Amino acid sequence: MSKYTFDPTVYNSSDNKPISAVLEKELSRRGVLKRGGALAAFTALASFGLTGCNDDDSDDVFSSELSLGFDSITGSKTDAVSVPAGYSAQVLAPWGTPLNDLAADWKDDGTNSSTDQANATGMMHDGMHFFPLEGSSTEGLLCINHEFIDQTRLHPNGATDNNGERPAEEVRKEINAHGVSVVHIKLTDGVWDVVKNSNYNKRYTAGSEMDLTGPVADSDLLITKYTDEKGNKALARGTNNNCGNGHTPWGTYLTCEENWPGYFTRTDDPSNWTEEQIRLGISDRGTRYDWDTVPSASENETGEFARFDVTPGSGDETEDFRNEANGHGYIVEIDPYNPQAKAIKRTALGRFRHEDCSFGKLEEGQPVVFYSGHDSRFEYIYKFVSKELWNPADADSEDRLATGARYMDEGTLYAARFDEEGQGVWLPLTPDATTKDGGRLGDVSGFTTQAEIILNTPGAADLVGATPMDRPEWTAVDPKTGSVYVTLTNNTDRDNQDGDSDTDTNVANPREGNEYGHIIRWNEGADPSQFTWEFFLFGSFASESTLVNLSGLNEANEFGSPDGLAFDDRGLLWIQTDGGANENTNDQMLAIIPSELNNTEDMLAVNADNQDQLKRFFVGPNGCEVTGLAFTPDHQSFFLNMQHPSNWPATGAIDATDESGANRARSATVVVMKDGGGEVGV
Repeated sequence: MSKYTFDPTVYNSSDNKPISAVLEKELSRRGVLKRGGALAAFTALASFGLTGCNDDDSDDVFSSELSLGFDSITGSKTDAVSVPAGYSAQVLAPWGTPLNDLAADWKDDGTNSSTDQANATGMMHDGMHFFPLEGSSTEGLLCINHEFIDQTRLHPNGATDNNGERPAEEVRKEINAHGVSVVHIKLTDGVWDVVKNSNYNKRYTAGSEMDLTGPVADSDLLITKYTDEKGNKALARGTNNNCGNGHTPWGTYLTCEENWPGYFTRTDDPSNWTEEQIRLGISDRGTRYDWDTVPSASENETGEFARFDVTPGSGDETEDFRNEANGHGYIVEIDPYNPQAKAIKRTALGRFRHEDCSFGKLEEGQPVVFYSGHDSRFEYIYKFVSKELWNPADADSEDRLATGARYMDEGTLYAARFDEEGQGVWLPLTPDATTKDGGRLGDVSGFTTQAEIILNTPGAADLVGATPMDRPEWTAVDPKTGSVYVTLTNNTDRDNQDGDSDTDTNVANPREGNEYGHIIRWNEGADPSQFTWEFFLFGSFASESTLVNLSGLNEANEFGSPDGLAFDDRGLLWIQTDGGANENTNDQMLAIIPSELNNTEDMLAVNADNQDQLKRFFVGPNGCEVTGLAFTPDHQSFFLNMQHPSNWPATGAIDATDESGANRARSATVVVMKDGGGEVGV
């Protein structure tokens, strides 16, 4: 997530053991001193962790002989991007780029209208994916998330407050700056550009009507005054705080609703609130941008703005918007090739603050698996296992959303428990699941049906005993080995979960406060409820002691706060950072090839002996988060997003390395290509 929307509140009040406590026990069992022996403990852990990660029996796992074909670049702190020698970077589709003639050209003074914004790229670019047109690597559809807004940049003089009321025009512009852009792009004479007025170009905003499917859609938990008027309870308006993303094997885009609770407020006594509203963090202090304060006389449709206040009225649910927030917090599926189709929220995959969504390695005749992390302190990692078994013919389905319904509407949702000695258990979140107290989950009030369990997914995970993690963010699956990776960005406040002031180090967080974050990976077992896991990489400044810099990072690859994470189809893992507090460089992107790592079995995966295999490839401009990654089928064009830069790009600039600055900074996509052509990174 962006550091600008991070909610530091700990909503998990369960007594589930944090991962630090799990491995604290491992330290004690091995008789290792907490501080002086921390590094030795990691060496020991590596020997029994993910022993199968690179033990695939197939011949093609290591046959590619991949290697990184660039030198690690130095850190930088400029109003420009930095790329390796032999590469160039261009600006593409910055905020406000018109997608059709209904939008006026972007204006540097902030005076574009809400209609302009509804027909132009949104703000705060984040996760994205490239969908080729007819397999092309020079023309396709770029789906881009827009996570949040900056009111000071969006409007000429920031947000207007008229005695506690917001003007409708400003709020509509803000709503239209959220969501997702589907952008038709084409490479011509070495330059990528937007194909204006393409029939594929489309905006999904925080006000777009969307369908819901799965367990929650079959319940009455979505009924509002609006859905009652429409005669369809399985409707939602809009998608908010779209951070990370995913895609499906059948060619659709997945956008993830992350910090959506802050867009809703409830103003009555908290003792009247539902359990999931408290657990998920609905605001009692007003909505993030005060959208609920627009006078009702300004609304164009029922509850256009009032819907963000979920306080129950005196009547039933058909007379207010008490259930409005129940339509948010999901994975949203979009068919970029069919602009006439609505987006669909797939509720079976859980309701929480989704960071991203990635699918596991496909096997014919086996379920399709999706992974997602809940990006908050002490929250959980989830997987969804489809009831439908994978048929490779579905990769070419023409009715892509119908295919999505088969694989994403029925299945089993699990939460992860990380145990000692590199073992893990996937805990089912179903009415028949066993709670940590030995009872039946469905016998607990508020969790009697699958719809109720989905509505309060983290509350159900509390009850079954999942492991609280240090802000699980992006997941990624190695196409070579099938191993799954997750970034744990940081958590300097983990001791506040239970009021314990003890800050001793432990095997999972061998530093007094996890300031820099780390990456964990796991392999699924033959039993879908089992997995084996290990640490892969720890963030740190190079100057930190070996008790902090456990991966032995140097100045050429030091990083903090790993966030975005993606494998390309060749097996290169790309790691992006957000707010790494690095005095030597802005946020960045590094590359490593896990399946080609040269390390011994008794060492941490990335260690002092293989530093040359982790390289810094990209550094963003001042103030930005480097996020989102997409690439063309031929791997010759890589797309990255620069979110909230402080003074970039230069107005009208195509060259992303131009340092001349901007009057009104804009989030934008950057395209990185090798000079003279060729695959990026190798």
